[in-house]
Amino acid sequence: MNESPILQVQNLSKSFLGVKALDNIQFDLQKGEVHALMGENGAGKSTFMKILMGLLAPDSGEIIFERKILKSNSVHENLLKGISMIHQEILVVPELTVAQNIFLGREANYRNWLNDKIINQNAQELLDLIGVKINAQTKIKNLSIAQMQMVEIAKAVSTNAKIIIMDEPTSALSDLEVGMLFKIINDLKTKGVAIIYISHKMDEIFKITDRITVFRDGKYIDTKYTNELDKNALIALMVGREIGNLFPEKVNYKGEKKAIISIKNFSKKGKFENINFEVHAGEVLGIAGLMGAGRTEIARAIYGLDKYDSGEITLKGNKININSPKEAIEKGIGYVSEDRKALGFIPAMSINQNISLSSLANYSKAWFVNSTNEQEATTQLSNDLKIKSTGINQKVMNLSGGNQQKVVIGKVLLTSPCLVILDEPTCGIDIGAKFEIYKLINQLTDRGIAVIMISSELLEILGMSDRVLVLSKGKQTALLTKKEVTQEKIMQYAVE
Repeated sequence: MNESPILQVQNLSKSFLGVKALDNIQFDLQKGEVHALMGENGAGKSTFMKILMGLLAPDSGEIIFERKILKSNSVHENLLKGISMIHQEILVVPELTVAQNIFLGREANYRNWLNDKIINQNAQELLDLIGVKINAQTKIKNLSIAQMQMVEIAKAVSTNAKIIIMDEPTSALSDLEVGMLFKIINDLKTKGVAIIYISHKMDEIFKITDRITVFRDGKYIDTKYTNELDKNALIALMVGREIGNLFPEKVNYKGEKKAIISIKNFSKKGKFENINFEVHAGEVLGIAGLMGAGRTEIARAIYGLDKYDSGEITLKGNKININSPKEAIEKGIGYVSEDRKALGFIPAMSINQNISLSSLANYSKAWFVNSTNEQEATTQLSNDLKIKSTGINQKVMNLSGGNQQKVVIGKVLLTSPCLVILDEPTCGIDIGAKFEIYKLINQLTDRGIAVIMISSELLEILGMSDRVLVLSKGKQTALLTKKEVTQEKIMQYAVE
């Protein structure tokens, strides 16, 4: 590595309403280095990244970029200087095309006229170069979350940045797409591009990074070369204690393991075809597959968000038709979307308002909400879920990612479901919060609730599922028992 870092941060501090989000932070970054920034939710990572990008101004401290003090508090200026970021929350314009999103604000023009031909051509060449199989002229709104993430990666690469900040870049990607991203990262490293890599996925950190810096409670803890640490040592630095197992011990459901939902010959043209499975009381059925396999599309169709073309849904022995999420909720089906910020909660509303949102009819009479009963129910559920907050009136936008996810799950639980569909339930949350979500899933199955869990993390699928349904290109390729399933078998069937 070079002796003179491309980026050096000294004694950086930032407070909000008297609470220190960052307290004398230290950090440095070398050219051609992948440097992981680790810490639990609330450690200060997001605040630090916002300051580097020019979204926030620090209260004190220095940022030295290419041997000069970085004084800019403008995202545009920092982008021009060579600092780019792939955000955890995907920042795209749905009605624009992939090409228009990639070059937004940097469009080719001739005498102030936009040249769509050049934009499309340059975008397609870039996508092809990094191995992303997406048509540049497709509207963003027609892409999956994983595809949108790949567009964001392409956009960052297109800026010819000297530093790229990657905040949970693989949160919606399958193992195959993660491999594609790592190839891109290695290509960038050979060109001297420096990368700050934020991820809660430990395996990725040890596979792709050169050094690791840990923040905890807004404070700098330590910086180590990646090969100096193992998983347990890193976790100890992050949380200040050791965590034994990644998954809580599961107690087998002792009630009658009858089928809660049965799906037969389920099909939707261009999305999925002839899907068949059952989920029993107290069981977790994991659904695995690569991007475009049809996992989320099946969940959305069961929940009534999208229409399916043919097939049968049988719920607790009765054939049903679901035409809307309202009907699904009434029949006892709960759904936690992979995109919790867009579909899971309303950020400006309180914990209380969000949790009770799908159950207001239970607390209403003649169009008036009995707020006393509502708040008693949401307070109890908030306590049961151990949501860390100042109280049920705190806005959800001010919670950590893990606590936001608990609010979304709480909203589902208040509807008293018999089936809960969890799409990427631990996406973008830290290892401690993941453990809490896993315990919640175990609590659901212990109550006899059937769970469908979609996840791109194979370790999560293996650790939490009783059986695993594997999909490839919209088709069902395997249904594996706990004894049969391995990581290798899932990947084998996922690429069929």
